[in-house]
Order: sequence, then structure tokens, then C-alpha cells
Amino acid sequence: MSGARSKLALFLCGCYVVALGAHTGKESVAEHHEAEYYVAAVYEHPSILSPNPLALISRQEALELMNQNLDIYEQQVMTAAQKGVQIIVFPEDGIHGFNFTRTSIYPFLDFMPSPQVVGWNPCLEPRRFNDTEVLQRLSCMAIEGDMFLVANLGTKQPCHSSDPGCPNDGRYQFNTDVVFSNKGTLVDRYRKHNLYFESAFDVPLNVDHITFDTPFAGRFGIFTCFDILFFDPAIRLLRDYKVKHVVYPTAWMNQLPLLAAVEIQKAFAVAFGINVLAANVHHPVLGMTGSGIHTPLESFWYHDMENPEGHLIIARVAKNPVGLMGAENATGETDPSHSKFLKILSGDPYCEKDAQEVHCDEATKWNMNASPTFHSEMMYDNFTLVPVWGKEGYLHVCSNGLCCYLLYERPTLSEELYALGVFDGLHTVHGTYYIQVCALVRCGGLGFDTCGQEITEYFLCLSFVSDLRDDPRSP
Repeated sequence: MSGARSKLALFLCGCYVVALGAHTGKESVAEHHEAEYYVAAVYEHPSILSPNPLALISRQEALELMNQNLDIYEQQVMTAAQKGVQIIVFPEDGIHGFNFTRTSIYPFLDFMPSPQVVGWNPCLEPRRFNDTEVLQRLSCMAIEGDMFLVANLGTKQPCHSSDPGCPNDGRYQFNTDVVFSNKGTLVDRYRKHNLYFESAFDVPLNVDHITFDTPFAGRFGIFTCFDILFFDPAIRLLRDYKVKHVVYPTAWMNQLPLLAAVEIQKAFAVAFGINVLAANVHHPVLGMTGSGIHTPLESFWYHDMENPEGHLIIARVAKNPVGLMGAENATGETDPSHSKFLKILSGDPYCEKDAQEVHCDEATKWNMNASPTFHSEMMYDNFTLVPVWGKEGYLHVCSNGLCCYLLYERPTLSEELYALGVFDGLHTVHGTYYIQVCALVRCGGLGFDTCGQEITEYFLCLSFVSDLRDDPRSP
């Protein structure tokens, strides 16, 4: 990725438990009326990788490797079908792998016609287009499993020299998500816009804002991996297309403390009051693990840095997610603790009604004198932080146009030091782009200079709100 991006989506951290060893989140949900739910699956895939991704090989050799991964996909679809799954999501790079050059990935690419122009069922019409063997297998899996299927693959699209954006080799190469219906029809495709050091692929000339409709849960949106941090397409898709569910293939390498896969996925679901179906690849030696089915109120997730095996997550998901944040998508009443926090933030009294009478708290003033402000480097950025001291309290900390507010309560005091941090500025390491971050972190020790270190175990439970003040970069 080159150049600077003008807008990046805001990080929001919510209630979350991290234990960066083996962990599987909730496996089932409470009994509810079937009509209110659909059954979803995501598969964290230990993809079989090319032993030499820089080597130039034939299409047949590329298909032999990809078919090994597709064989595993097919097994997971059949397992999911036995449990009534209606939609399954597979990860980014799960079929072909990664670390290719533009030339070496070419044999791995399928030809991709535009679903907006061409109606096509690859399984039933296998000879309609050349170089579509992977699409054909995925289409047939969707039929065999009688479910919607979302997968990621590399695709190619010829272009003419008269096209000013056409690469010198006469073709576009895209990191592409595809969606198949349970009848095997190619419903739509999404081409990744925010590439992360992916020289084998091109950035589409226009941002894809892709949604697709299902008979079991209505409208879904789709984007890939690094896209989740950017305003376009992720936030714009939610704002303009009113989706309640997002499918999210990713090949995410965890980097603590702020870029853990499950942390980001869960935060996105909570912040926007939607469901997120996230499938990651599984390569612990590369720090790649963390998948989940996340709703605003609960998560079913998997993170394992020890076991080399993949993992299939299946859960029932509400068709109309109930959110904590008062998001437009949310239905039902706002979480009481969050309502209290919003009242505190506004400076108004907060009232609770019990069986006998109404109790009101006086308006609370934010006290910046209670905790000193300090600076510490986190993820290569200079954060402004305040320590989180005491058993309970209210804090806020600001940087440029961004302010972060925290209401916290601890069941017991402990020796650990936590801090509330904010950063609003240009990030310049491993890519150049603007970010706005609110974060509650456990520090590595008791000194302020240890805040921002990689910590593998911590527990966070909080109400967390940010405020953008007249920032030209704000969405």
C-alpha cells in the first residue's frame, strides 16, 4: 500500500476477554424462537501453502494445490450442512495462500465475469468461461450443502490498453470475495480495496460497496481483512446501505495490544450494532488466528496459538441484532449501564426506577485532575494516556479532535496498571494512513512507560464512547 489514506475507521474497544493461548468462545446460545434466528458458520482454515510462492508454475500445478484446500472446504460444508447451517464463510487467502509476486500468482487466478452483467451458475454451466475451476467447485459446494457460501480467491480480468488504469501486462488482478446462493448461483463479488502489502493484486478503480440479500436474514454486506479499519468501504457500507450483517474473510496477523483479530471483530460488531461473521486463516507460527461469529451482545469465537488444526464455529444468530450503542440497526432497549454512561457524559442526572420509588444520581462532572496525563508509544504511535486508578470512576482523554470517555468499575482492586489512551494522527509504520484510536490497555508493569507493551492476558469490561470534535477527517 502506498500513499496516505485520508480516513480510517475509529477503533472502539468494548467488553472483551483476552487469553492468547487456546480458547474457544461460546458454543451455543439460549433457546429462542427459531423464526428470529438463522444458523451461521465460519471456518478458521489452516491453509496448505505453496512451498515456494515466488516460483513460476503451471495452471495445473496451481490447481493441484488449491484443490487440496478446496477438499477441506468441502468437508466443512458437509459438516455444517448436517447442523442446519444456512451461510458459511471461509477466510481470505485460504485457497491459494500468500506472499506471491504479481507474476507468480497468475496461475492461481480464476477468470471473474461481473455478476451485475452476467447471470451464471458455475456448477451447472462449467464450460461457459475458461479458467474458472475454483469458482465451479465453490458453486457445487453451495449446492451440495444447500447454503449460501462466501469464499476468497484471486481473480483476473483482461483490460485494454485504451483503459488508462490497465496494468502493463494487460490484466487486472484482484483479491476477491465471492458469494454463492444455496442454488450455486454467483450472487456477487467484492474486490478488496485496502490492500496490505499485496503487490500481486490491483486496487479497483472504484470502491465496491457490495450487499446481497438472503431469504433467511435479509441483507448482508461484505469486505475483506484490512478494509475493516477504513471508512471506505466498511463504514460507508453500513451508513448508506443499512446492513445488519457483515461477512468478513480475513488473513489477519495479530499484533498486540491493539490489533488482535477477535478484538477488532468484536469491537466492530458492538460499535455499530450489527452481526459480524469473521473467518481467519490459521497459522499460529505467523501469529494468524482469531475467528468468530459476533453479535452486539455476545460472541462465539476461536483463538488458538498452540493447536495446528482448523476450527468450525457454528452459532444461531439474531436476524435483528440488539445493540448496546443505540445504533440505528439495533432494536429493543439500550443496555442500562450504557444508558447511565450516556447520561453521565451529557451531565444530566441519571434515574433508575425500582418497584417502590425512583432514585436519581446527581449530574457528574468529568474530573481531569484525578489522573495525570502522560505519553507512551503504542503500535509505533505516540499516545496520550491517563491511568485508570481506583475501584470505579469516570475519565476522559483527548488528542487533537478526538476525545475518549470511560466509565469503569472493578469488582476488586489489583496490582495491575491500566490506562485509557487516545491517538489522532498520521500513522507511518507498516503503511501510511490517518487513524483515530480509543483504547483501554493493561500496562506491562506499574510504570507509565510500560503502557503499550504486548500483554497476552487481560480482562476489560467497560462502557466506552468517543467524540469527534470538528475534525475534517471525521466520517
